[in-house]
Order: sequence, then C-alpha cells, then structure tokens
Amino acid sequence: MVLRLAMVPILLLWPLLLAPQVAAVWLNLPASGTKCVSEEIQPNVVVLADYAVVHEGQAENLPTIAAKVTSPYGNTLHNKEHVTVGQFAFTTTEAGNYLACFWIDSVDKGVGTSVSLDWRIGIAAKDWDSVAKKEKIEGVELELTKLEAAVEAIHENLLYLKTREAEMREVSERTNARVAWFSIISFGLCIAVSILQLLHLKSYFQKKKLI
Repeated sequence: MVLRLAMVPILLLWPLLLAPQVAAVWLNLPASGTKCVSEEIQPNVVVLADYAVVHEGQAENLPTIAAKVTSPYGNTLHNKEHVTVGQFAFTTTEAGNYLACFWIDSVDKGVGTSVSLDWRIGIAAKDWDSVAKKEKIEGVELELTKLEAAVEAIHENLLYLKTREAEMREVSERTNARVAWFSIISFGLCIAVSILQLLHLKSYFQKKKLI
C-alpha cells in the first residue's frame, strides 16, 4: 500500500513531464501554398514524427503532398514528394529551430486538404517497449526509468536554456557597449564639426571686416 501511494505522485507527474515533448497538430493545407511548423530543439535529441493526409471516410483519390524538414542551418533532413503518409526520424546535431513544411503536389489539388502531424521529441520518441524488453523491467521499475529519463531531459533543457541566456546576455552587453561607443564618437564628431564651423565663420567675418 505504501508503494502504491508513493507511486501516485510519480504517475501524476509523468504526463506533465512528457507533455512538452509531444506535439500533435492538424495542418490545413491550401490548394496552393505551404504550411510549416517549427520547434526549437537542442543538440543530440532524438526526433520522430508521423504525418498523414486526413481522409473523412474516403481513402481513395486523396491528394498527395510533399514534405520537407530542414535544420537551423538549412540542411535538408527529410524530403518526400507525392505521398499521403510518411515518417521522419533524426538526431539533432545543431541547436535551433527545426522546420517541417508541407504542401499539396498532386495534379488535382482541389480546394485543399488536412494533414495530421504527430511530432515526438526526446524521451517521447523513445521506444519504451524495446527498452523494457532489453532491460527486462516492467511495472513500477519501468515507470521509474521513464521518470528518471524525463528528469534528465528537463535538466539538460535547463542547462541549454541557461547557456542560451548567457549567450543572449553577452550579445546584449556587446551591443550596448558598441552603441555607447558609437554615441560617444558621434558626440565627438558633432563637437569637432561645430568647432570647425565656428573657426570658418570667424575667418570669414574677419576677411569681410565684420569683426
């Protein structure tokens, strides 16, 4: 009974820890045009996604779509054309926004279509059934393993956010220093130009014997 009571907070916290790593979305694609979704991901994170054209009881004559996934530096990670279902999986090597774009590429585009996208990141993309079989764990021990992985993922994300915050602060400080120096130089140039104008006017008036 004590063990069951102890597991209650863990089981309640587990969906909360896992939720930020899962993104299931529904995209309404126009007849012409592209719809994209992006996610900011840190390096060395597993990403797994399934997408499919949504059909309302009619699986025939579905429009085909094209899908393209790019990294923050523009590298193509997935590129498929003329499909109705697909999947992409990769491990991130760069930090930043990963972009997944979809558009209709069939000849008969109709008035548009809808695409379901199940985007899983990090621990949400992990095959826990295989882990359970490999490690020979189940029940409470499996849930504790999942919770440990979730805590590690959150810790790594916090470290990543801390690093990004430090980088942004450094950029902000450099920008402020450059603006300050630019202001000082601009002020000095204004003073120098004013002095030159006064000297020129004084010389001009002296030549005209006005002073």
